[in-house]
Amino acid sequence: MTTTQSVWMSPQAYRRLQSELGSIRKSRAAAVAAVADGDIDESNGTVQRAWQTRIQRINDLLVNAVVGRQPPDDGVAEPGMVLSVRYDGTGETETFLLGVRDAEYGDLEVYSTQSPLGAAITGARPGERRTYTLPSGDVLSVTLLKAVPYGICQADG
Repeated sequence: MTTTQSVWMSPQAYRRLQSELGSIRKSRAAAVAAVADGDIDESNGTVQRAWQTRIQRINDLLVNAVVGRQPPDDGVAEPGMVLSVRYDGTGETETFLLGVRDAEYGDLEVYSTQSPLGAAITGARPGERRTYTLPSGDVLSVTLLKAVPYGICQADG
C-alpha cells in the first residue's frame, strides 16, 4: 500500500492491528535469530516475505488511520458508517461496515471504499440506487436503506 489516503478505523481495530504487528515482529525476529544460530535453514524465505508484506500493510494502515472520529450521523454512506443495503435484483438485504478490510470488526462484514460495492455506495443517501460492476462483469443494482455511524450502531447493538 503506497498511498497516503486516510482510512477510518475504530479504536478497537487500531489496537488489534497494533497487537498483530507486535506479534508478527516478534515471530519474525525469533525466526531470523534461529536462522543465524543455524537452528533452521533460510528456506523459510517465503514465510519471511509474507511477514514483511503483512508488516508493511499493517504499518501503512496504522500510519494513515483516522481513529475513533465518528462520521456525522447524517445518513450519508461514508467510511465509518454501518450500511444496510438491498440488492435490487433479489430483494435480499445486507448490513456491513464501510471501512478497512484488514481490521476485524467482530461478526460485521467490512467493505472498503475501493471494493466495487464500497466505491459505488459511497456518498449515497437512503433511498438512492447505485449500480456497480463485479469482477465477473455482472452489473448489480443496490439501494441504500440506512447509514449509521459505527459507534452509534455498536451502542445500539
